[in-house]
Amino acid sequence: MLSRQFGRETVNYFSSSPLNRLSFLRADHPFLSAALKHPSTRFVILKDLAPLTKSPAELYCVQYEEVQKLVPVTIYDKSEEEIIKEYDSRRTSPQLVFLGLDESCKQGGLSWKIYTGAPYFALDVTPKGSEEQQANAKDVLSALEAKELSFLQARVAMTFSADEAAIYAQARALIDWNTRNTFCGTCGHPTVSVNSGTKRACPPIDAARIAEGKPAERPACNTRTTLSNLSFPRTDPTIIVAVISTDAKRILLGRSKRFPPNWYSTLAGFVEPAESVEDAVRREVWEEAGVTLSRVIIHSSQPWPYPANLMIGAIAQVSDPAHEKISLEHDPELEDAKWFDVQEVEEALRVGTSSLGEKAGPDYKEGGLRLPPPTAIANQLIRAATNIDLFAGDNNSKM
Repeated sequence: MLSRQFGRETVNYFSSSPLNRLSFLRADHPFLSAALKHPSTRFVILKDLAPLTKSPAELYCVQYEEVQKLVPVTIYDKSEEEIIKEYDSRRTSPQLVFLGLDESCKQGGLSWKIYTGAPYFALDVTPKGSEEQQANAKDVLSALEAKELSFLQARVAMTFSADEAAIYAQARALIDWNTRNTFCGTCGHPTVSVNSGTKRACPPIDAARIAEGKPAERPACNTRTTLSNLSFPRTDPTIIVAVISTDAKRILLGRSKRFPPNWYSTLAGFVEPAESVEDAVRREVWEEAGVTLSRVIIHSSQPWPYPANLMIGAIAQVSDPAHEKISLEHDPELEDAKWFDVQEVEEALRVGTSSLGEKAGPDYKEGGLRLPPPTAIANQLIRAATNIDLFAGDNNSKM
């Protein structure tokens, strides 16, 4: 019924992971210990957030034997309570994150209670931490590089298959969050990774303080005594919108200074506190282009792991031609904004799409409109805006 009313669901790149995250098992150390060394287990490897690859289009996942020197088999032997109680900031561990279970791999997979599949972890092999940890990381890196593997150096990695991209996005976002939050945002003391890499705790004690002639107990920190979301990974909501003119014959697109010539995209911006998604869409479009919107609908969303955004895609329309006038005098973020005829946009979707650093297709004519690639939610919103039936009956209209 919902599909008949609203159409097929749009599945954007980086979403719809094949992994069952099994979030309720992240503190189950017997499960994690069994998963760590199981023959079916795969590790997504990152170094300075760059993923290990066999080729630019293929993520390469390793087995436990290849990272055992960096990840001791005893890493999950102690409970989270014991890890926090015995915390010593002088001892460091590699950042390891449990991503989930690929339940399509029944044959030979790990069986745990009612779940069976191949476990996936993310592992940061960037040399850091204690001298021993750094040395072990370098040994692991040398062995991987000897296999002619490499870390993909790209501002945005969008060349993997859909399944691999979703797994990589989860791995990158969580490793990045852990890297950025090694100190408590409230009291400033070091934190420790728990809940298999999806939470950071501010321990009440630190054995390293004793060596400094101080009591092991740290100063009080309210993250230990109150409800707080400071120690959990964050996702920043961002709106992105394709805007349709009053007569539905044109689409509003903008370009920033970093875009290549003739390359335009949809407008976007962060959702602010105490602001609905619809209000954020209207505010951002007015601030950036001076256009006043009426109806706003939510189309689809895309996780964006650079570093941790949720792109909430919308399609919106102007109700009065008087509100279509473009003005860039408010927020100087855009270099330009234009209304493009639907026919020109459709031609660009056919021949002029590419990532920022790539050339358009062979049929592209120099000087024509260029647009983001299909892996970007902006592309999906533009396609939906050009295809939407604004003049159908009430039972079919999506606006």
